[in-house]
Amino acid sequence: MDYAEILAGRGDLLPAYAGIVQALEDFEEFPFLLESIYREASELDDDGIDRLRFGLVRLQVYADIHRYENMEAAQQMKYVASVLERMLFGRLLIEGEEAGGRQQCC
Repeated sequence: MDYAEILAGRGDLLPAYAGIVQALEDFEEFPFLLESIYREASELDDDGIDRLRFGLVRLQVYADIHRYENMEAAQQMKYVASVLERMLFGRLLIEGEEAGGRQQCC
């Protein structure tokens, strides 16, 4: 599976994807890659940060679509993408947060 291709979609690869791909290929290393991924993302311009966020969303959607093919890999993809999205952006783009017993979107 080409994680970089999933992250990039039909766009160009961002340097920030390298750490994410490394975390996906060696899940046990993920905790140790958080800071470097954060620092790489902090150097992106507005367009790059948008592309990074949609790459993380694309990874979550891909994991959902393919979850029955390899459940462990799908869970790891979703976990990495959601932790990074929360760390970098404060919340998930495609998942509402509970507020007052109701789901809020975006």
